[in-house]
Amino acid sequence: MYKVTLIPGDGVGPEIAEATRKCIDATGVKIDWDVQECGIEVIEAEGGVPARVLESIKANGVGLKAPITTPIGKGFRSVNVYLRQELGLYACIRPCKTYKGVRTFFEGVDVDLVVVRENTEDLYAGVEFEAGKPETTEVMNKINEMATGRKISTSPETTGISIKPISVEGTSRIAEAAFKYAVDNKRSSVTSICKANIMKYTDGLWYDTTRSVAKAYNAKFEWSELEEGIKASKDVAATDCGGKITYMERLIDNMCMQLVQKPELYDVVLTENLYGDILSDLCAGLVGGLGVAPGANIGTEGAIFEATHGSAPKYKGQNKVNPVALILSGKMMLDHLGEHEAATRLDNAVAAVIEEGKDVTYDLKPVRTDPTAVGTQEMAEAICKKMQDM
Repeated sequence: MYKVTLIPGDGVGPEIAEATRKCIDATGVKIDWDVQECGIEVIEAEGGVPARVLESIKANGVGLKAPITTPIGKGFRSVNVYLRQELGLYACIRPCKTYKGVRTFFEGVDVDLVVVRENTEDLYAGVEFEAGKPETTEVMNKINEMATGRKISTSPETTGISIKPISVEGTSRIAEAAFKYAVDNKRSSVTSICKANIMKYTDGLWYDTTRSVAKAYNAKFEWSELEEGIKASKDVAATDCGGKITYMERLIDNMCMQLVQKPELYDVVLTENLYGDILSDLCAGLVGGLGVAPGANIGTEGAIFEATHGSAPKYKGQNKVNPVALILSGKMMLDHLGEHEAATRLDNAVAAVIEEGKDVTYDLKPVRTDPTAVGTQEMAEAICKKMQDM
């Protein structure tokens, strides 16, 4: 039996958490659910994420988390970011896969790619200075004093500052995670994404490091000139992929266009924190939206599996929203636990129910006002029954 932390979240979180729990239990895998309440009301009442939540995930090593509301422009910082940083969950894995029956703009194109996003650095590190604060003036003055290129010329009274840290260590471990995922899942390519033509000392470092990891894996470089002079990273526990994985590079703006025009050409997409957040939503759009977009956050002190979408508080308590994203996150959790057969059955059952189109929520119907649409729990029950029939 596995012990797993379950965070029901808030908004529609408790409903989709219940639906997901039903489906995972229906696979036959024995799980002792350690339920930890940590919605917006709890956080505001207790002055932050309760220590018991972190302790539970550290003790169990695995958590399944439903969405938690993050205030916009005020209040506490994102719980997602907090948990990733506190638990060292440096790798965000977000598969984006076409399911027959889900409406997309890419009919006839099978999209099946995975965004591997660095979770702890970049602008999401949270190192910020508020406009008008004395420390902001001090930082700006110091930067202007030290800068050899363009200086910050605007006023500290009207300017906020965010710091973008990118390290060799952080980049190396996320690049290794991407290549390991590609090897383990028999993927054909890893594409490194950044904006190195503009940010030469951060994104330039990113490219230098991901190339070094690719060299350590004996990947095939898309352009041979990229490989010239690159030394394999000595800090990577690489598996020789025998040139079966192609290493590619794209600038973030160009990659957005590429994904919209020809997503079938890409496989594992490796990127920094902010770019990864944006690209994972774009890729979810390619396959029908956030309702079918699962995610995992994996690191040194455990793993948390969660849907990519938010808490949608306006639908709270209506038994209306699509539970698939969190159910597929549960499928990823089963794979992480080594329960691959159960994970495959759950994925196949989800795919079959969506393709049949009968027992699905309103957003998965051809017309969203279709009166035959079922509720959150009813769709979960249909998935459970489908597994029994397989």
